[in-house]
Amino acid sequence: MSEHENDLLNEVPEDGIQEDDVTTPMERFFYHQRRALEETGKALEALLPPGFREHSTEASREFTQGFRILVDAAIDELKKVSEKEDAETEERIAKLESNDDDDDRPSSTGSGKVKIDVD
Repeated sequence: MSEHENDLLNEVPEDGIQEDDVTTPMERFFYHQRRALEETGKALEALLPPGFREHSTEASREFTQGFRILVDAAIDELKKVSEKEDAETEERIAKLESNDDDDDRPSSTGSGKVKIDVD
């Protein structure tokens, strides 16, 4: 085995956990499964030419940017609808308040209010 291959085998996973750090059989199992998944990912990545990786990364960025634009537009439309609804609600309240002023009914509050003592 070459020195480079030996270094790859002894490489510490990104989370910093080494096989000596795990104690239970279940932890050791998960450790090895995670390492197997990492190595499988590296093997598949090695099969792909650099141009493919470069273009797939750019495609992912463009896909994300497209959705970002779509979500931002939806948020803007929701804000417009909300502002319109707020304005209509304020208009309804103002109309109701102006209708209350036109009533011929006596006011239950204000200067015309009379206090009555009941014995």
